[in-house]
Amino acid sequence: MASSTVRNVHGKRSSFQSEFTGNGASKRRNLHDETDRNVIGSEDTVYRYLCPVKKTGSIIGKGGEIAKQIRSETKSNMRINEALPGCEERVVTIYSTSDELNHFGDDGEIVCPALDALFKVHDMIVAEVDEDDDDDLGDKQTVTVRMLVPSDQIGCVIGNGGQVIQNLRNETNAQIRVIKDNLPACALTLSHDELLQIIGEPLIVREALYQVASLLHDNPSRFQHSLLSSQSTLMHQPSTISRRNHAARRDLADATEFCVCFICPAENVGGVIGKGGGFINQIRQETGATIRVTTSESEEDDSIIFISSKEFYEDQSPTVNAAIRLQERCSEKVGKDTNDSTISTRLLVSSSNIGCLIGKGGAVISEMRSVTRANIRILQKENVPNIAREDEEMVQITGNPDAAMKALTQVILRLRANAFDMNHGLVLLPTSFPYISQVSGSSNKPKYAKRDGSKDQDYGRLNLNSKRRNHVS
Repeated sequence: MASSTVRNVHGKRSSFQSEFTGNGASKRRNLHDETDRNVIGSEDTVYRYLCPVKKTGSIIGKGGEIAKQIRSETKSNMRINEALPGCEERVVTIYSTSDELNHFGDDGEIVCPALDALFKVHDMIVAEVDEDDDDDLGDKQTVTVRMLVPSDQIGCVIGNGGQVIQNLRNETNAQIRVIKDNLPACALTLSHDELLQIIGEPLIVREALYQVASLLHDNPSRFQHSLLSSQSTLMHQPSTISRRNHAARRDLADATEFCVCFICPAENVGGVIGKGGGFINQIRQETGATIRVTTSESEEDDSIIFISSKEFYEDQSPTVNAAIRLQERCSEKVGKDTNDSTISTRLLVSSSNIGCLIGKGGAVISEMRSVTRANIRILQKENVPNIAREDEEMVQITGNPDAAMKALTQVILRLRANAFDMNHGLVLLPTSFPYISQVSGSSNKPKYAKRDGSKDQDYGRLNLNSKRRNHVS
């Protein structure tokens, strides 16, 4: 039996023991090099806290300032997953050495950096005023904490026969549950995530969270080294997009415009628009994105599908949502066999932004290729079609529909983080979104002619009235 003594928020030791022996990690020696901030060591302490999408701004701050401050003050590492369509929560992954280095609470107890950061995040989220929950002011305030825990680690919270979790309930008076079904879309299949939920009054929940966090600290998961890996594939769950426009409460003048520009084969345009504009209008309505279809002077040349929206970084992105749903209809089939499922997706990206997709020494594009198993190329000059501007380069993604979607997701989320001037180390990029793929038109077109001598323009402020971009929808 591996005993695990748990401390409470008042610095006292609780009386029960964990009988969990799932991973045999009773004695811990941390081997993690803190200079490698993109790797979770096998002996590190890791927490994955679910933050409501509408409260993410309270822990990110403008340009990531608050998140950077938390990392600096606690000496821990923190990553925040991109918001997934149809998912009301974002995963905040907090990790550090398991060594207890930080002073915590009024009693000056020493805890590991990750636990210290966990409570800074928790306190900020709880303190955030939620206008939707202020209806019953006479009732006692109730707080809900939700965390993702790998299946091989959750046993330390449950205990043999549920003894540990029952003792936790009795000691703290909190409602503590482990949920295995109907998990949120942000749960990972690789680590067989389960959902830990704590409900109660704020101080009660804080006490229970501390005791649970201490148990997780003492019993690391054998899967945790892969939790930051982009190869951890998100659960695919068909979902309808539930949009909640929190931007209305803020000044839209502070929002940032984010754009994606597809190159679409001319013969695919009809499928993008749909009969009587039905399909494109449906995507506009469901995502909230602005979508324009523009053509070149020749009807046989490629067209442009321009997607944009004014966004706040902490919200789900209408542009990203729309781009993922339109991808297949904007792509062309490649290969001699018309039954071949390989597709090619092309995007135009400003030369000033292309660096965020390449990385130092090509590290970023190499990683995206490895993670998604798609062929990702960046083409310049004579390899870019006529419809491009002089200051634009083309990103070409080739692969089966699933690989191409994962690659597009990686590309546009990196472009979005770059548009918001975010620290890429702060944002954990998923490999895919839980979408049902759309039927696409097919095309087998020849390679591109040389680009024309158009004037330089900023991609972020694309001029849709350009002579070579005639608006048709």
